[in-house]
Amino acid sequence: GYFHQRVSECRYSSKDLQGIELIDSYVFNQAEYVRFNSTVGKFVGYTELGVYNAEAWNKGPVLAQELGELERFCKPNADLRY
Repeated sequence: GYFHQRVSECRYSSKDLQGIELIDSYVFNQAEYVRFNSTVGKFVGYTELGVYNAEAWNKGPVLAQELGELERFCKPNADLRY
């Protein structure tokens, strides 16, 4: 069988809301193939498939949606973290 996983993580470096980082990783058979990092501001591919997906996602509405996740998910939950 095959194993596919998506891991989204908010990293809080300080109580200041400017220090929040969203990492969204896509993993296939225990190898990460593409990642979104809010600090970088785009998807980055690590395999041939990942590079292909990252290029497509960075050009379309997926990038805007992912950038919105920082505001929608990470920042409102910062108080729970601290």
